[in-house]
Amino acid sequence: MFFNGWENIYRTIIIGILSYVLLILILRMFGKRTLSKMNAFDLVVTVALGSILATILLNKNVALAEGFTAIAVLIVLQYAVAWTAVRSEIISNIIKSSPVLLFYNNEFLHAAMKKERIEEKEIWQAARNQGVSSMHQVEAVVLESDGTVSVITTSNDKDHSTMENVKDPKHS
Repeated sequence: MFFNGWENIYRTIIIGILSYVLLILILRMFGKRTLSKMNAFDLVVTVALGSILATILLNKNVALAEGFTAIAVLIVLQYAVAWTAVRSEIISNIIKSSPVLLFYNNEFLHAAMKKERIEEKEIWQAARNQGVSSMHQVEAVVLESDGTVSVITTSNDKDHSTMENVKDPKHS
């Protein structure tokens, strides 16, 4: 129960080192976007890679070549979908969510907040995390496509607004 012999320990060490090296190589080959925190799709790929790596390390019935093939297939599919999404708005809309406005011009947008399951206290917390002492300093609060909450403070420069691609639930 506590120890099954040195063979399993040696296997875990060797497979761990080899799979780590192979994973680093393939991730470098396919770029930073492979493990980015861009959207739910990327999160699923990241979790799946972790699961495959754990299976390779701990399951004697899975050979390193099989595990590496599974990792390679997953990364190639993720790369292909991300590549296609950059070139096709339809695919991009299927796999990525749009940022959503939660607070704008001193007004909480309760319909959007309810739809996204966000409470006022979470918006206040995001503002505090950004060092904002009053919501009067905030132009907008946006739920980003990766699930983070962005707080945009008021600015006089409307020509270069970061609010350009944010979905306003009042005008949808």
